[in-house]
Amino acid sequence: MTRTDGVLPERRRGSDFAVLSREVSEHGLLRRRRGHYAVRITVTLSLLLATWTAFVLIGPSWWQLVTAVVLGLLFTQTAFIGHDAGHGQIAEGERANRIIGWIHGDLLVGLAYGWWVDKHDRHHAHPNHEGRDPDIAGAALAFSREQALLRRRGPGRWLARSQAWLFFPMLLLEAFHLHFASAAGVVRRTDLPLRTRIVEGTLLAVHFGGYLAVVLVTLTPLQALCFVLVNQGVFGLYMGCSFAPNHKGMPVVAEGTKTGFLRRQVLTSRNIRGGPVVDLVMGGLNYQIEHHLFPSMPRPNLRRAQPLVRAACERFGLEYYETGLLRSYAEVLGHLHRVGGPLRPELEY
Repeated sequence: MTRTDGVLPERRRGSDFAVLSREVSEHGLLRRRRGHYAVRITVTLSLLLATWTAFVLIGPSWWQLVTAVVLGLLFTQTAFIGHDAGHGQIAEGERANRIIGWIHGDLLVGLAYGWWVDKHDRHHAHPNHEGRDPDIAGAALAFSREQALLRRRGPGRWLARSQAWLFFPMLLLEAFHLHFASAAGVVRRTDLPLRTRIVEGTLLAVHFGGYLAVVLVTLTPLQALCFVLVNQGVFGLYMGCSFAPNHKGMPVVAEGTKTGFLRRQVLTSRNIRGGPVVDLVMGGLNYQIEHHLFPSMPRPNLRRAQPLVRAACERFGLEYYETGLLRSYAEVLGHLHRVGGPLRPELEY
């Protein structure tokens, strides 16, 4: 079975995960790391405040494009904290995690926490599973040849056949897409309590209103437009580059296929090699196998869990796949190129 273009094999015994889970629990790796997150949140919020303060003090200048880049990077680091809160990694109680998620998602970066948690939980339950994983059900990209063959006409055909070349440029628009989907999600999700929708809607309005007000008051109109495009472009690109290596290009589970939890999570996930710098830049998502097996495990414990998970995979006959960051992007682009193959002219294919 290749790692970049395959179908998930049949399941193993369901008890395999129980054995691994017991080992992880005995090592205390599921315990909350409140001190770690207190420092991480304090540092991130301090950097955000310092950068916005510098933005106001610098005033109308084209050097603000540098500030836009810095803020785009900080927005993504802030979103990583919201991600961890969404998985219950930070606090013991759901309410505390939800408040942290509202602050770091809705208020500070303009992403609806409740909408994202619902979507992300469905992804975690069935990663790369056609018909069940919302992350491979979008209209922008085709993740299997079956999806590509449904786009034989119009812009969808052109997009699918060229998606490997367009992938990174499209990520420059990802933040705008997430903002729109967040706002729409708050409005449309009638299953959420009205109070929750009001809170999230208010926080999103405060974010976008405050963001645009500060930018428009501080910069000239042209500078403001360029600032927003650069800032949101970096935000979307960084987010996309952090999440793309996790599953894209890994085996896709055909609709209707049944697989065991351990096998499903391990064989559809890709880890990224690296040290503390990669851990920081990727927000801990480089330990995607460990994260998918234990989503509530605090981010700093993922590295410690890796030897246990790798050894368990070896015992159970599961391929534990890990590669370098650049190689992961090559695999993602290669998979997208192959998927679009049937839509390209004969000579190209």
